[in-house]
Parts: sequence; structure tokens; C-alpha cells
Amino acid sequence: MGDITCKFGGSSLADASCFRQVEKIIHANPQRRFIVPSAPGKRDTKDKKITDLLYAWHNMAKQGLDASEPATIIAERFSELARELGVHFDIEKHLAEIAAQVSMHATPDYMASRGEYLNGRLMAEVLNATFVDPADCIKFSKSGDLDPVTYELLGQCLNGSGLFVVPGFYGSLPSGEIKTFSRGGSDISGSIVARASTSALYENWTDVSGFRMADPRIVPEAKRIEEITYQELRELSYMGATVLHDEAIYPVREHKIPIHIRNTKDPDSPGTLIVADRESKTPVCGIAGRAGFSMITIAKALMNKERGFGFRVLEVLEEFGIAWEHMPTGIDDISLIIRDEEIGDLGDKMMNEITKRCDPDEISLSPGLAMIATVGKGMNHHVGVAARLCSALAGADINIRVIDQGSSEMNIIIGVEEQDLARAVRVIYYAFESWT
Repeated sequence: MGDITCKFGGSSLADASCFRQVEKIIHANPQRRFIVPSAPGKRDTKDKKITDLLYAWHNMAKQGLDASEPATIIAERFSELARELGVHFDIEKHLAEIAAQVSMHATPDYMASRGEYLNGRLMAEVLNATFVDPADCIKFSKSGDLDPVTYELLGQCLNGSGLFVVPGFYGSLPSGEIKTFSRGGSDISGSIVARASTSALYENWTDVSGFRMADPRIVPEAKRIEEITYQELRELSYMGATVLHDEAIYPVREHKIPIHIRNTKDPDSPGTLIVADRESKTPVCGIAGRAGFSMITIAKALMNKERGFGFRVLEVLEEFGIAWEHMPTGIDDISLIIRDEEIGDLGDKMMNEITKRCDPDEISLSPGLAMIATVGKGMNHHVGVAARLCSALAGADINIRVIDQGSSEMNIIIGVEEQDLARAVRVIYYAFESWT
């Protein structure tokens, strides 16, 4: 195997003992050369995340308020880490540089990125590694999309021997201004580093031992997923499986670099391997669901004969800035599944505009919907998957409001009442956990 990129989450770097565990993991395998740290996470439930403190600092500075409290907490946290790790780290100098720039940035991105930046500096000291600032080589376009030139620039920065530390979560715009990914974006940074360094493996170290077949808060005994494809994970992530940021898949997918989810506190656990393809042994690999959806139902006689009907409906959504998720259809009806946060307070206006343009016989907006994805590459090789799913829910007296299966035959999505979400996930899990 070639080189390995390792990303460590905030819970893996919360205190000095965590740092020492990470150091031990890195040195256990000389192929672990490219290290992507997050900002320090919470040490306990009363603690504050460094990134949250930095956001607070930015907001207070914008309002002309005294931000000494979050700055002091950050200084104490990093000073304690450096002292207990036995390295020299001039946190006061770094914070003075940050304080001098805080009022110069209209957006919070610069401040939000400093947790990763400071932790990267500290980790480079601990590991005696080369520090690479993502602002110099992870580039965004003016529109905020990742610029492909990133891979060439970053590859040049990572060319050499020894260890390299590249903080996660941020890069820079063409203007030089710092730009962050969305929260949890250090996962994406790790994926970018893995591709740019042509790593053979991307290890994502966190506080869980891989993915489970269902949310352990709903099904505590849910089995660990040994292997899952990029596409299967994308389907589960869409419905709320949150161990890995869903956008972290794309940089490595084209180059078929596996992602290995590992547990920093249990490094001997086999975790979950995310791969381009796998041999399917069971029809279903995972179940994930989330609440917070509404359904627009539009009915009109001879709808299928009326050219442009669906276009006019979607045109209204576009004009209101509303994205839709699913569109189950019949001969004379269309249903649109939309996240509640997309609709916001625009529901009545949107419905009125659809009525004005489409003149439907009936139209309704039904909130309180939960969507559940049952995912597995093996579905298209097993007869009766949908039948088993529907029978299990019927046996539990759970009504299916909507059902949709993608053309890839890898995913069956159902809609149920929000109050039935947890019970439905459990019922589906037990229907498939041992079926081969």
C-alpha cells in the first residue's frame, strides 16, 4: 500500500491525552504521512467548541463589543494543550495576529477557520511535521466552488519526505480572502488532500467505529457496516447518516481512493471501508431517515395530455427559490416532496401561484412527513425487497404515505408520518438485518 491521508475530528483532538493517542496512531504506520486536523472539540458537556467561540468573537467584533472573553478561553485552551504536550507554541502571538484582522473581514469565514489553523500549527510542532496552509493551495472560484487547480497546487506543497499537516475546513478565494466549507468540512479537506497527494487510502478518524446499519440512537444493537460503496453512502448521508460529510466522497470517488472510517479511541476496531464497488452479500446495507418534509399534491384531469404542466409547477418553485427532493407521479396527479426549511413561510404564496398558473382540480400542502431510505446495492439481485419492506410496515400498522424507487434499484424511499419515524426505522431494520 502507498501513502495514507489521515483526518482527525475535533473529538479526537479535544485535549493533550487525545493528541498523544493521535500521535501514537500516526507513528504506528509510517505510511500515514498527510495529517488533516480539525479544531479541538469539547472535552466535556460543559465545554465550548473552539469554532463556536471564534464565531462569537467575530459577531462581537462586528457589533463593536468587547470580545476578550472568547479570546481568553481560546488562549487558555491552546496554552494548556501546548504546556501539557511539552512544545513551544506562542498562542499569544497568533491571537494578536487574529485580533488585528478580525474587523477586516465582513464574513465569519476567516475567524471560523482559525481553530483549524491554530490546531494545525500545534500539531505540526508535536509531530515535527511540515505545516501547509490551505489558504495557499486549496482554492475556490468566485462562486465558491472548489477550483480544480487545487489538486496541482496542493500536490506541489505535499511533495517531499516526512509528515505534512494540512488544517481542515478552509481554503481561499481568488481575492485571497479565506473561504470555509460548511460545518464538518474537514472531512472534505481530508478527501482533497488524499487525492492531491495520490494517497492509496484516506483514513477518517472520529469517535465511532464506523457506520451502523441504522442510527444507534434508534436501534442501539444495529450491526456495523463492514463495507459500503460511495453511492450507497451518498444515499444514506442524504437521509441523515452523519458520520462523514456527504461531499467528502466526490474528490476521491473518481480516483477510487477508499475511505476508512476509524475510531481514535478504539484503533483496533475494523471500522467501515467506503469503496468504489463491492461484492453484495445482502440486499440491504443500511436504513436512514429524517423528519421535516412536506408534500404538495396536485391533481388535474387529463394532466398527462397537458403539455408543460410539470414545467409550470417547477417554474413556480424556482421563482420562489425552493428546491424539491422527490416527485412521485400518476396519470392525473403530481406530488412534490420538499424540505420544510425550503418552504419556510412561503407555503401559501407558492400554492396560490401554482393554482394561478396550472388551474388544478385539487391542490394541497401536507406537512409532518418523514422520509426513510432503505439502501443496498444487492436490491436488484433479490426478489421481494419492496414486498418485505411494505409487509413489515403494514404488520406494525404504519401507513406509507408515499413510496419511490430510483432507477438504479439501490434505494427505496418511503414517506411516513413524523411520529412513526423511529418505529418505522426499527421495523425495517429487523426485517432485513439477517436476510441474505
